[in-house]
Amino acid sequence: MKKTIITLLTAALVLPALAEDKKADEKGFEKIFDGKTLKGWKGDPKFWSVKDGAITGTTTRANPTRGNTFIIWEAGKTADFELKLQYKIIRGNSGIQYRSFKLPGNNDGFRIGGYQADFEAGNTFSGILYGERFRGILAQRGQKTIIEDNGKPKVVGTVGNSAEIQKQIKKEDWNDYHIVAKGFRFTHYINGVRTVDVLDEDKDQRRADGLLALQLHAGPPMVVQFRNIRIKHIK
Repeated sequence: MKKTIITLLTAALVLPALAEDKKADEKGFEKIFDGKTLKGWKGDPKFWSVKDGAITGTTTRANPTRGNTFIIWEAGKTADFELKLQYKIIRGNSGIQYRSFKLPGNNDGFRIGGYQADFEAGNTFSGILYGERFRGILAQRGQKTIIEDNGKPKVVGTVGNSAEIQKQIKKEDWNDYHIVAKGFRFTHYINGVRTVDVLDEDKDQRRADGLLALQLHAGPPMVVQFRNIRIKHIK
């Protein structure tokens, strides 16, 4: 009985503290998806909808996309910011574009280039920093890199082992993604685990601001979902 009372008292003290910590972690964040509609977002309606409270991108054999297509947040740009969301992917590859741009040329208006926080259904690319139409892979998972004036990344350290990071990522289930962009330093976290740390010193190509968008990848049929999307602009 004494042990039970101590356990209950400990829980009574710890749980409110955890709730306060969580509240502090969310300070300054604003929701940018209402969980019901695509208000504030624009993508090809052939591929994007809201299902189960999540922005959902779907391709099928009967309805493929000819190239990578994106749903774009129209309410602002990303400069210095933190972004938090949850994602779930079934087959294929996807990503979160930030400080990005619309690709020029004759297209449907939903083609995006720029920094991408990548993730996939496989075991290799979740958490990397990829430059979509923008210099290619800028940091593999677990790497700390500096992007030099030639646009190529130089590995200068590590933030963890890629295989060990992968063990923390849930398959066909919800995962937390956290992106921090401050100045020209970019860090990604999945389920609280840092996956990359990048400093972009390529003055000719690096981007100080740009669009936020979510990716649906070309290729075999896939489903990707995003929910609980919150952003905090850093001044």
